[in-house]
Amino acid sequence: MKPFSVLDLAPIPEGASPAEALRNTVDLAQHAEQWGYHRFWLAEHHNMPGIASAATAVLIGHVASRTSTIRVGAGGIMLPNHAPLVVAEQFGTLATLFSDRIDLGLGRAPGTDMMTARALRRGLDNGEGFPQDVLELIAYLDDPEPGQRVLAIPGAGTHVPVWILGSSLYGAQLAAHLGLPYAFASHFAPAALEQALAVYRETFRPSKHLEQPRFMLALNVFAADTDEEGLFLKTSMQLAFARLRTGQPGPLPRPVKDISEHVDPAMMPHIDHALACTAAGSPETVRRQLQGFIERFRPDELIITGQIHDHAARLKSFEIAADVLKGSG
Repeated sequence: MKPFSVLDLAPIPEGASPAEALRNTVDLAQHAEQWGYHRFWLAEHHNMPGIASAATAVLIGHVASRTSTIRVGAGGIMLPNHAPLVVAEQFGTLATLFSDRIDLGLGRAPGTDMMTARALRRGLDNGEGFPQDVLELIAYLDDPEPGQRVLAIPGAGTHVPVWILGSSLYGAQLAAHLGLPYAFASHFAPAALEQALAVYRETFRPSKHLEQPRFMLALNVFAADTDEEGLFLKTSMQLAFARLRTGQPGPLPRPVKDISEHVDPAMMPHIDHALACTAAGSPETVRRQLQGFIERFRPDELIITGQIHDHAARLKSFEIAADVLKGSG
């Protein structure tokens, strides 16, 4: 059985508040721990009315304090928004508080629009300084060098595991070059998945962090009692994508019976492509679809996400997925 994990954006559903979204995230994490999920990752996004995980490190600490065994981390921190030292101090503190349970995934995108990126007070270098920032951050989490004058306290010597996140060849090349584990954002940007995976595996250089490539595949799952219900739950994500693409982001929409009545037909192919790495339907359908992804891409780990409006339905979907994945190859 491959390790399987949760990627959560702390979605704010239509009709709910950020406080409710954060309570739901903690509840999902506690259930995920019981169901055998390996990691619970949260993602950094800013100025998004439907996402409550902007203060990612703060929320990671809250989730870690309400769980006991599941690994908790970032999937990811958008490093261009932050000074590497600050991130090292934040995650060094988390690792000090919660022992060996903290992960740090790093992304190169700002996770927001350009106006908000400027409001974050970081220079806009289009990610050009990302490799250097990654190395600087890892150095702060490593054992201090003799005479090192700038230390992350807490942070130095914690060796928080660092992952590179990406949706293009750039992240694959960097992760391979640095000998780091790699997670691909196939749940919303699968276009370069096969090529990036090949590049990562073929050019990977062993390091003190990792001897062999370690690849995590991200998938959407909308699981329910029937195929019809699973596809119904999926419409919330389809609507959210449509609204984001037309410059109208908002809370996670309620699902609809007929998505074609709510989305421009010309946009549906783009949404279908973005969500191509999705399993939706009954337990047997989801089992077959997930097994297909596993056989095709041979991931070392799976991380699943599910932007589902109703919290009870979201819990049930993740529970079904756990049952399915426990029996997968």
